[in-house]
Amino acid sequence: MAKITFITTDNEHIVVEGESGSAMELAVQNGVQGIDGDCGGVCSCATCHVHVAEGDVAKVGPASEIEQDMLELDDNVTERSRLCCQIDVSDELDGIVLHVAG
Repeated sequence: MAKITFITTDNEHIVVEGESGSAMELAVQNGVQGIDGDCGGVCSCATCHVHVAEGDVAKVGPASEIEQDMLELDDNVTERSRLCCQIDVSDELDGIVLHVAG
Protein backbone atom coordinates (compact mmCIF):
# COMPACT_ATOMS: atom_id res chain seq x y z
CA MET A 1 0.00 0.00 0.00
CA ALA A 2 1.37 3.38 -1.01
CA LYS A 3 0.35 6.71 0.45
CA ILE A 4 0.69 9.53 -2.05
CA THR A 5 0.26 13.19 -1.16
CA PHE A 6 -1.11 15.51 -3.81
CA ILE A 7 -0.69 19.24 -3.22
CA THR A 8 -3.14 21.29 -5.24
CA THR A 9 -2.56 24.76 -6.62
CA ASP A 10 -4.61 26.02 -3.64
CA ASN A 11 -2.05 24.34 -1.34
CA GLU A 12 -4.55 21.70 -0.22
CA HIS A 13 -2.79 18.51 0.85
CA ILE A 14 -4.69 15.36 -0.10
CA VAL A 15 -3.31 12.00 0.96
CA VAL A 16 -4.56 8.99 -1.01
CA GLU A 17 -3.75 5.31 -0.69
CA GLY A 18 -3.50 2.65 -3.35
CA GLU A 19 -1.98 -0.69 -4.22
CA SER A 20 -2.15 -0.65 -8.01
CA GLY A 21 -3.24 1.35 -11.03
CA SER A 22 -1.94 4.81 -11.79
CA ALA A 23 -1.49 7.85 -9.57
CA MET A 24 -3.93 9.66 -11.89
CA GLU A 25 -6.65 7.10 -11.17
CA LEU A 26 -6.15 7.58 -7.42
CA ALA A 27 -6.30 11.35 -7.81
CA VAL A 28 -9.51 11.26 -9.86
CA GLN A 29 -11.16 8.76 -7.51
CA ASN A 30 -10.34 11.05 -4.57
CA GLY A 31 -11.36 14.33 -6.21
CA VAL A 32 -7.94 15.95 -6.38
CA GLN A 33 -8.59 19.37 -7.91
CA GLY A 34 -6.61 19.96 -11.10
CA ILE A 35 -6.17 16.31 -12.04
CA ASP A 36 -8.73 15.51 -14.72
CA GLY A 37 -7.34 12.53 -16.63
CA ASP A 38 -9.53 13.35 -19.63
CA CYS A 39 -7.91 10.72 -21.85
CA GLY A 40 -8.40 7.96 -19.30
CA GLY A 41 -4.71 7.40 -18.76
CA VAL A 42 -3.34 6.78 -22.24
CA CYS A 43 -0.86 9.68 -22.24
CA SER A 44 -2.69 11.81 -24.77
CA CYS A 45 -4.07 14.88 -22.95
CA ALA A 46 -1.69 16.13 -20.18
CA THR A 47 -4.59 16.94 -17.83
CA CYS A 48 -2.81 15.05 -15.07
CA HIS A 49 0.42 17.05 -15.10
CA VAL A 50 2.27 17.05 -11.77
CA HIS A 51 5.63 18.18 -10.46
CA VAL A 52 7.30 15.46 -8.44
CA ALA A 53 8.81 16.62 -5.14
CA GLU A 54 12.56 16.96 -5.49
CA GLY A 55 13.36 14.11 -3.13
CA ASP A 56 10.98 11.73 -4.89
CA VAL A 57 12.16 12.03 -8.48
CA ALA A 58 14.24 8.85 -8.33
CA LYS A 59 11.25 6.87 -7.05
CA VAL A 60 9.10 7.66 -10.07
CA GLY A 61 11.87 7.63 -12.65
CA PRO A 62 12.10 9.69 -15.83
CA ALA A 63 9.27 10.42 -18.25
CA SER A 64 9.11 8.23 -21.34
CA GLU A 65 9.69 9.77 -24.77
CA ILE A 66 5.95 9.80 -25.53
CA GLU A 67 5.27 11.42 -22.15
CA GLN A 68 7.95 14.05 -22.77
CA ASP A 69 6.38 14.85 -26.14
CA MET A 70 3.01 15.41 -24.45
CA LEU A 71 4.56 17.51 -21.68
CA GLU A 72 6.17 19.81 -24.23
CA LEU A 73 2.66 21.05 -25.07
CA ASP A 74 2.17 22.34 -21.51
CA ASP A 75 3.43 25.81 -20.49
CA ASN A 76 4.18 24.79 -16.92
CA VAL A 77 6.86 22.15 -17.56
CA THR A 78 9.87 21.73 -15.29
CA GLU A 79 12.60 19.10 -14.96
CA ARG A 80 10.39 17.37 -12.37
CA SER A 81 7.27 17.22 -14.56
CA ARG A 82 5.43 13.95 -15.04
CA LEU A 83 2.00 12.89 -16.20
CA CYS A 84 0.63 11.01 -13.22
CA CYS A 85 -1.27 8.64 -15.54
CA GLN A 86 2.17 7.24 -16.33
CA ILE A 87 3.16 6.75 -12.68
CA ASP A 88 2.27 3.22 -11.62
CA VAL A 89 1.31 2.86 -7.97
CA SER A 90 3.44 0.41 -6.01
CA ASP A 91 4.81 0.06 -2.50
CA GLU A 92 8.00 1.80 -3.66
CA LEU A 93 6.04 5.04 -4.07
CA ASP A 94 4.93 5.15 -0.45
CA GLY A 95 5.32 8.67 0.87
CA ILE A 96 5.86 10.53 -2.39
CA VAL A 97 4.56 14.04 -2.92
CA LEU A 98 3.10 15.25 -6.21
CA HIS A 99 2.33 18.93 -6.80
CA VAL A 100 -0.53 19.55 -9.23
CA ALA A 101 0.96 21.62 -12.04
CA GLY A 102 -2.23 23.59 -12.60
